[in-house]
Amino acid sequence: MDQSFLSIIFLMLMAAFFVWQFKRLNLPPILAYLVAGLVAGPQVLNLFEDSHAMYLAAEIGIVFLLFTLGLEFSLAKLLAMRRLVFGVGAGQMLLTSAVFAALAMIIGQDLTTSIIIGAMLALSSTAIVIKTIDEQGRLNTKRSQLAVSILLFQDIAVVPLLIVIPLLANADEQSIAMAMLFALLKGIVVVTLLLAAGKYLLPRVFNEIAKTRTDELFVLCTLVIALLAAGATFAFGLSMALGAFLAGMMLSESQYRHQLEADIRPFRDILMGLFFITVGMQLDINIMLAMPHWILLGLLILVVIKVIMVRIAALIYGTDAQDAWAAGLKLSQMGEFTFVIAALAVDNQIIDDATSSFIICVGVLSMAITPYLINKSGIIAAKLAKSPEPDMLPDSELTHAALPPPDVVILGYGRVGQSIAKMLKLEALAYVVVDIDPIRVQESRAAGERILYGDVAHKSILENARVTQAKLVIITFDNHEKSIKVINTLKSIKDDVQVIVRTRKDYKMDDLYKAGALQVVPEMQEGSLMLISQVLHYSGVPMSRILKRIRLERKKGYVHMHGFFPGETTEISYDTKDKLEFMHAVVITESAYGVGKTIEELDILRRKVSISAVRRDRQEISSPDPSFRLAANDVLVISGKPRRVERIEKFLLDGG
Repeated sequence: MDQSFLSIIFLMLMAAFFVWQFKRLNLPPILAYLVAGLVAGPQVLNLFEDSHAMYLAAEIGIVFLLFTLGLEFSLAKLLAMRRLVFGVGAGQMLLTSAVFAALAMIIGQDLTTSIIIGAMLALSSTAIVIKTIDEQGRLNTKRSQLAVSILLFQDIAVVPLLIVIPLLANADEQSIAMAMLFALLKGIVVVTLLLAAGKYLLPRVFNEIAKTRTDELFVLCTLVIALLAAGATFAFGLSMALGAFLAGMMLSESQYRHQLEADIRPFRDILMGLFFITVGMQLDINIMLAMPHWILLGLLILVVIKVIMVRIAALIYGTDAQDAWAAGLKLSQMGEFTFVIAALAVDNQIIDDATSSFIICVGVLSMAITPYLINKSGIIAAKLAKSPEPDMLPDSELTHAALPPPDVVILGYGRVGQSIAKMLKLEALAYVVVDIDPIRVQESRAAGERILYGDVAHKSILENARVTQAKLVIITFDNHEKSIKVINTLKSIKDDVQVIVRTRKDYKMDDLYKAGALQVVPEMQEGSLMLISQVLHYSGVPMSRILKRIRLERKKGYVHMHGFFPGETTEISYDTKDKLEFMHAVVITESAYGVGKTIEELDILRRKVSISAVRRDRQEISSPDPSFRLAANDVLVISGKPRRVERIEKFLLDGG
């Protein structure tokens, strides 16, 4: 087996281990990937002699990230944001580049090198910023939109930078102005082609794909379209990320937007992790050990200047102060394209190796602290602007005073949770919702819902939702193991908390009751009861009798609704094969062991199988007595778990 293949397997295992450990410490996965890259890199294990293939895969991760970002922006929305993109974005890029270029000249760099260094340091990380604020469900807030607008302009600005650097090294070979003009013309052509294809061709393609109802084809076409768009811009000498963004933007107004995002997300997240690993590989430990104080000073200068420059650029265009400070904190790191430009500048002998290594060290550290800065950006921005807004703080920072005392806490805000919330609202009952879907939280919060983002299995999240003051907690998601874990966590916070749990399967009710649930509502059985009540009502049965029947059925644990006849389409998994109750008809043949014996003699009930009925000569005897004696050609309708049903049938027929 190829050594590089084994190295990749080992790297993936190591990355998974670091992500697991960092998650246990409540640290962002990005840091885990950076550490994994550092360990795998040339400074420690040196797993890869040639890491070019990994860099290509990591770049594809950025392509998918920009494709999903494009899905969030329609062309109309981008045009509406042009003031931010080409106003604040351009202002930030020019101001930040000028300040860092001036600093580079002060410390002895020539003009050309200083300009390139200034442009490199002005860039921020689209990958980290978008991924982090998307996970927090805050992509549509004003400050996030400001940050994204600046990032979009930076991604556009990367294109001329990649063109200019080789020309600066060979200034006599070609006119820089003519090269830039040619690049602009190419950009106009490829963007026009992509926009036209996205508006007229892609919707028709996906309409045809949707008609096939084939998930694999939908996913495959999504991947192909994202990569084709990226390849088209790359073929014209432009950024791959720009093409992917344009493709996503063209599909953002289609009805398939959410499905596209769901399909692309797993590939994006895995490849983005690989990108952060390759960033970690570039970290030079020797430089960090030789000059840690200079690197930390460089990190401090980088963060402070970039935050201030964003604030100044936003001030020029009259943007809100608090949003500007928060956006500046989000964009205070170096970008992934900084490393690409640094490598290109070194190859063209514009920047020396030592300067490039120093910049990379500062850049990696700036990326490492970014998740923390983004998480705290609301608090810091509020203090800098001297106008705190509690509702803009991260969910983990929401204080009890920021939420009204709830009557009900709803855990999970899918279809069931939202239906409950609507009914509570009609009765003027206060409620707080917790959900971990960032898009759902983002949409619900924008609509004015009292919703927190977070994993309900975490004690701190439940405490922030004020479960100690709620009369009732409702678990609406259908995840048996997680529901039990949440109940245990709730009991550790407040022992007498009253919990109602929704479950789809009635065979899991006992576990939930043992964990401490006040009431477990099996969705399938309750749905059947509602249908039965309608059937009985329209069949002429009095309503009082129907209500009595339903109450009795609930009281007895849905006893008459257990067991069913399996069919060809019945799904039996490892998890359910010993929990479902099947019904089965056993024909007692003339030579069967059970002929002439009573139910009591056969001791059937002790075998944990119930007899629903016995059919004899076209007559049905429901719930026969233990003294009932079986005869040849009787048909026993038995109910129980699959293995027990099989064993009792074998016993009745041959006594085995």
